[in-house]
Amino acid sequence: MNPSAISNQEVVLPELKEKQIQLFIKREDTIHPFVSGNKYRKLKYNLKEAIKKEFDTLLTFGGAFSNHIAAAAFAGKEAGLKTIGVIRGEELKDKWRENPTLKLAQEHGMRLHFVSRESYRDKGTHDFVSGLKETFGPFYLIPEGGTNTLAVKGCEEILTESDQYFDFICCCVGTGGTIAGLINASHSHQTVLGFPALKGDFLKEDIRKFVQNDRWRLLSEYHFGGYAKVDKSLIAFINAFKKETGIPLDAVYTGKMVFGIFDLIKKDTFKKGTQILAIHTGGLQGIKGMNLTLKRRNLPLLDV
Repeated sequence: MNPSAISNQEVVLPELKEKQIQLFIKREDTIHPFVSGNKYRKLKYNLKEAIKKEFDTLLTFGGAFSNHIAAAAFAGKEAGLKTIGVIRGEELKDKWRENPTLKLAQEHGMRLHFVSRESYRDKGTHDFVSGLKETFGPFYLIPEGGTNTLAVKGCEEILTESDQYFDFICCCVGTGGTIAGLINASHSHQTVLGFPALKGDFLKEDIRKFVQNDRWRLLSEYHFGGYAKVDKSLIAFINAFKKETGIPLDAVYTGKMVFGIFDLIKKDTFKKGTQILAIHTGGLQGIKGMNLTLKRRNLPLLDV
């Protein structure tokens, strides 16, 4: 893992030249093949804390195609820690071998524990966590998506001194930890734009718990119907973007963000001469799983 080598790749497309807008993508997805982008940032200080407190096991939560689950499995193994993934959906118990994300996590040593979707909603309660401790013994708990104070600290390191020249910082939003770190690390002349992958306004309150300024806003019209929801127009955009720029995007997070950025540019949201930095948060391991879903729905597939 070498985050210091991350580069900002300029996107050179006719629509940007026409509007006189500069767009760069920070290629956080290249940090590591499994622990890429914001997952590396979120896990960095949590792993150090787990080792400092002498835990030998990490426990965390996620869904069937969770980037966080895959990353936690590999990062835990590299750190010499056992890992447990509490997975949403009991129906996956006998099907996990067909799931690329869960299979990858298991291959990297993660013990998978499947719970019903109803029980999963209680994952943050004292009784639920106590039950897990009775089953598995002591563990270092990392929340779903990895967001906590230490995760935000890690995400504050995404922006470097050379990034101060950008007017807007853009990122996709899941649990809010990444954008919180970016908000805290941004300069006073910068605005941070978040593109939520989920429906609902609850994220604003979650983010406010961690941030120290109000130079940010969420753009909630680019979720395409909700978490992991896609349509033909999004798939076509992602495939065309990769063909034209060489930059792969996933359909759950980064694809929706970049689609949103170009829609805003088309609508003249940004004045001429604006410089935009979009954070590529990784998540590319989920493309194989997404393509299985798209195939079942008779939709076009994402280029891998």
